[in-house]
Amino acid sequence: MIKARITVTLKNGVLDPQGKAIEHALSGMGFDGVGQVRQGKVFDVELSESDEAKAEADLKAMCDRLLANTVIENYAVEIA
Repeated sequence: MIKARITVTLKNGVLDPQGKAIEHALSGMGFDGVGQVRQGKVFDVELSESDEAKAEADLKAMCDRLLANTVIENYAVEIA
């Protein structure tokens, strides 16, 4: 069994209205000094695969095909 964490974030230069709303809300709650906030997604995935190279290739294919919009998002795969 292989466990992995996939982190998906917006590419630099892509507007992040949800991050901006979070930034504004934090300021309104009294958290001063909060700089830019960027939001993202995290996926924890378990694979019944023993070959780490194959698992990593499969995880990247999952990101390219479903989990990330690679036009505007970057992703990172971490195998635990």
